[in-house]
Amino acid sequence: TAAWLLLVVAAAQPRWIGPPRAVSSQGRDLMLALDLSGSMSTQDFSVRGRPIDRFDVVRAVARRFVLDRQGDRVGLVLFGTRAFLQAPVTPDLQTVATMLDESEVGLAGEETAIGDAIGLAVKHLRERPTSQRVLVLLSDGVSNAGALEPKKAAELAKQAGVRIYTIGVGSQGRVLSTPFGQQVIPGAGDLDEATLRAVAEQTGGRYFRADDTESLLRVYAEIDKLEPTEGEAATVRPV
Repeated sequence: TAAWLLLVVAAAQPRWIGPPRAVSSQGRDLMLALDLSGSMSTQDFSVRGRPIDRFDVVRAVARRFVLDRQGDRVGLVLFGTRAFLQAPVTPDLQTVATMLDESEVGLAGEETAIGDAIGLAVKHLRERPTSQRVLVLLSDGVSNAGALEPKKAAELAKQAGVRIYTIGVGSQGRVLSTPFGQQVIPGAGDLDEATLRAVAEQTGGRYFRADDTESLLRVYAEIDKLEPTEGEAATVRPV
């Protein structure tokens, strides 16, 4: 009897229909490249008056930026001494946000390979069929590692039709480690703004400076205005 009942149920082909989900049908392919070098642990940002390291702020703001890109496809490149693809370009923004949550300073080494990060992002973006290809790269240092020079990588990006927005983060000064903790010395910092600006201008993008939490929020809001989401969501019910 049990076998017969199971046979009847199988013949009826029951299906479980899930809740409606939005699937983007068009929009931009956007890659986010974040610096994980050792200097990103510097505590020169603050939240509600409490000092906090650069990467914690960058990660939180980038996470919000990713989740707001509904209709676009977003990928994630992390870089330090080496650059690696953490998440391919995907409409699954929640997964990219989770990958951000799991990233840590020093995961890719202590140095900064800006050129390699751009090259890796361009490699994956140029394989995409869309003409709307954007890279948002954030760093707090000087490119001192990797096989590819940043400006040469920018040339490759321009040829592939990838527009690059660069963000320089960190306080306006040099951060030194002392027996009494990290101290910011006024003056020129370690950030290579000239290179980041040249990379952005060469590809038709823009360079932004963020030296505190509020300015970083404004930068991402400005990029949202410059690259508004254009995707039209189609609703499907997974079976």
